[in-house]
Amino acid sequence: MVVAEAETGVSGVEQAKGHLPDLVLLDVQLPDVDGFEIAERLSRLDAPVEVILTSSLDGTDFGALVARSPALGFLPKAELSASAVEALLAPVV
Repeated sequence: MVVAEAETGVSGVEQAKGHLPDLVLLDVQLPDVDGFEIAERLSRLDAPVEVILTSSLDGTDFGALVARSPALGFLPKAELSASAVEALLAPVV
C-alpha cells in the first residue's frame, strides 16, 4: 500500500516521519538531495525505514555508492515488481 509520495528528498524524509512506513522506494536522482544522502537520513530516524534505491539508470552507473548506503539494495525502475522487492526484503523478514 502506498501511503505517501514526495517530490523531493527533504519532503520524503518529512513524509516518512509522519507516516512511519515500513519501506521507502527511493529514487537516486532527486531535485534537491541525492537518494544516497536521503537513505542515510532515513536510517537515522527514531523509527528507521527500510529503503530500496531505484533509478531509470542501470545500477552499475552508481558503483559502490549502493553498497555503501544503508539501503537494502537497488532495483532499476524497469525491473520494479512485487517479486523483485520481496527478494530484497527476504533477508530482513
